[in-house]
Formats: sequence, structure tokens, C-alpha cells
Amino acid sequence: MSLINSFSRYGSISKGFHWATVLLIFSTFPIGYFANGLAEQIRSPDFSGDGAVITRTAFLFSLHKTIGILALLTAALRILWTLTQAKPGLLHPDNKAEALAAETVHWLLYALMVAVPLTGWIHHAAATGFAPIWWPFGQGLPFVPQTETVAGFFGSLHWVMVWSLFAVVVLHIAGALKHHMIDRDNTLRRMLPRGGQVEEPPAQAHSKAPFFVAASLALVVLAGAQSLGYLGGHDHDHSHDHAHDHAAQTDSVATVAATASQWAVQSGTLTIEVAQFGGIVEGQFATWTAAIDFEEPAAPGPAGSVEVVIDISSLTLGSVTDQALGADYFDVASFPTATFNADLEKLDTGYQAVGTLTIRDKTQPLILPFDLELNGATAVMRGQATVQRLAFDIGQSQSDESSLGFDVVIKADLTAQNTK
Repeated sequence: MSLINSFSRYGSISKGFHWATVLLIFSTFPIGYFANGLAEQIRSPDFSGDGAVITRTAFLFSLHKTIGILALLTAALRILWTLTQAKPGLLHPDNKAEALAAETVHWLLYALMVAVPLTGWIHHAAATGFAPIWWPFGQGLPFVPQTETVAGFFGSLHWVMVWSLFAVVVLHIAGALKHHMIDRDNTLRRMLPRGGQVEEPPAQAHSKAPFFVAASLALVVLAGAQSLGYLGGHDHDHSHDHAHDHAAQTDSVATVAATASQWAVQSGTLTIEVAQFGGIVEGQFATWTAAIDFEEPAAPGPAGSVEVVIDISSLTLGSVTDQALGADYFDVASFPTATFNADLEKLDTGYQAVGTLTIRDKTQPLILPFDLELNGATAVMRGQATVQRLAFDIGQSQSDESSLGFDVVIKADLTAQNTK
């Protein structure tokens, strides 16, 4: 059996690439389909927080993505090999309509074999709260920012491409079966591992028309998807629809509501970080208030007090926002706010806020070290502390730290003005 193609048949290397591609497509599609179904279950309001379901979902998504990367590499190698090979001729080139359809489908297949895994990979690289790809080369991509906008767009594009590939594969299979069962020719047989002898195709010239037809169909599909709202930034894979639209629309530097205190907060950010499946997921609370009384002491000692009230519903946490707001985590329906009450102290080096943090119905002691820059009536504060989520009954079903870390890092950064 020849390794390379001829005008009458495919070589064994081309056959190998073909059937490897078939195996990868028919593996990754159902895995992604079932994983997405589980993700919908997790996002539903009545989800119990079952850790086994979450772990199973993450496993399936990681498997789906890893096979997808392998499919992309296989497709790239297949295309490079095809460019070096003779193209076997059509057995019925005189049937112009059928020849055009067959060649158009081949162009679409090659394009989608690259576009489907590539859009999925870009979506993954741009998203937060992801199930990782199982390889040692990192989860990001150069020039791909980790933003909800990029993740949502490419998640939607991936969804459209997946179903386009499904439709084209169905057409390809239907054509192959038609040749084998109705025409009874050797079109399918010459791609089989042991296809035997096949007839020499008639002399023919390959037209460029199928390429332009395929490109036109691709543009029509994309335009149709756009007009129907499928490319509007919604994530059809494992993203979410925010339960609170204002959180998604809030600027990254939150404007904090003025409170009756000595220092009025002008701007600031309040963020959290947690490890999920080996990657760091960062979230932000868009709405919170801080009542601050502070006097710079001449020596280390008491310096004032602070009360912070956080609107839990304003949290954005990548693709797991809805899950984080659910009953097994912050349970925003029952506990819409969190509070931090503390005394401020000046240390020999730096400052700290010593008090209690209340999340859900749990109150725990918390010391928040912070740096402070005073410039007349303006103060700039930056602080960071770590809490244990299980101490607040957050994510009790996720008792395995390999899937969701126990430590949650809280970062506060604000600028305040002395009003007295």
C-alpha cells in the first residue's frame, strides 16, 4: 500500500489522518454536548451544589478541550500533508452539480476542522473559572486578553462553528453513503484502510468555484448567526447570564457610595481570588460602601475604625458567577450583603484593620494588613488578607481543594478624601 496519494486513490498517510480526524470529532462532540448539559444543570436555580456533579462537569470539559487541542494539531498536520500531495480525481466529474457539492463540502470540512477547536481554545484562554486543558504548556494564548467580552464572543462563535461542522459532517457522510450504496462506485472504498483496486478517474481539472461557494456559505452562516443574536457575546459553552445586569455594566473601578463618615471613598476596587482546577479565578464586587474614621496617631496604636458593607449580588467571577451566587456558595438570595467591622491600628511598619467579617450567617475574626499613603486630605490604601471559605460555609460540597481552593484572597484598594 502506497504512503502517498495518486490521482486514483489516497495513500495510507492521508487515510490515517482522515480516520484519526473522524475519531477525534466523534469523541469530542458528544463529550462537549454532555458537559454543556451538566453545566446548564449547575447554573439552574434549583441546583443542590452537588460536588460530584461539578467535578464530573469539569472532568468532561477538560477532556473535551484536550481532545479539541489534539484535533486542531491533527487538522494542521493533515492540511500540511494534503498540500504536498496529489489530489485524487472525482469518479464522476461530469456530474457538475454533484462535483461542486462534494468539493464545497471538502473546503468547509477543512476550514471547520481548524475553526472549531481554535475558537474553543481562544474562548478558553479568555475565560475565567475554567476546567483546564490537560497539558503542561499553560492555559492562556498570546494576544488573547482574559475578558468576558472576548470569552463570550468566541464562546458563541465556537457554538456556531460546532453545529456548522455537525451539519457538514452529516452531508459528507450522506454523500459517501450515496456513492457506496446507490452509485456503487469506489469513492468510499478508496478511503478505507484496505480499499483494494479502484478504477482510474476520468481526466479532469479542479475548479476554484467550490472554494468561493464554501466561503460564501460561511459568510451567510456568520451573518445569519449575527442577525439572530448568536454572536452577541453570549457564551453557549459554560459561561452564564448574569443574574444582576448592573454588575456586568459596572466600571472596573467601582464608584463607592458616599457614607456619613470622616473619610469619603472616591474610588476603589474590592476583589477576591481563588484557585479553581489549578487556575486562579479573580472576581470583583462592583458595589460596596466603607464608613471610615481615621486619625493618624503620632506613635503606633489605635487609629480609628471602619465598617464595610458589600453587595454580594454585584459580584462577577468569570464563568462561575451564577454558581458563586447560588445556595451552596454565597447564597445571595438569603444573605445579600457581607460586612467587615474593624478597628484601625498603626504598627511600627504599616497598618492593620482588626475585626470581624460576616458572610452568610457566619462571623469570623479577620486581620487585614494594609499600606497607607497620606497626602494632605487624600489617602490611598491597599490591603490584602486570606480567609478560609469553609469557615463561612461557602462551597461545602466542594471539599476537595484540587477542584476549588480553600483559601480565598481578599484585596482592597481605595482612594478616600477627608471631609472634616
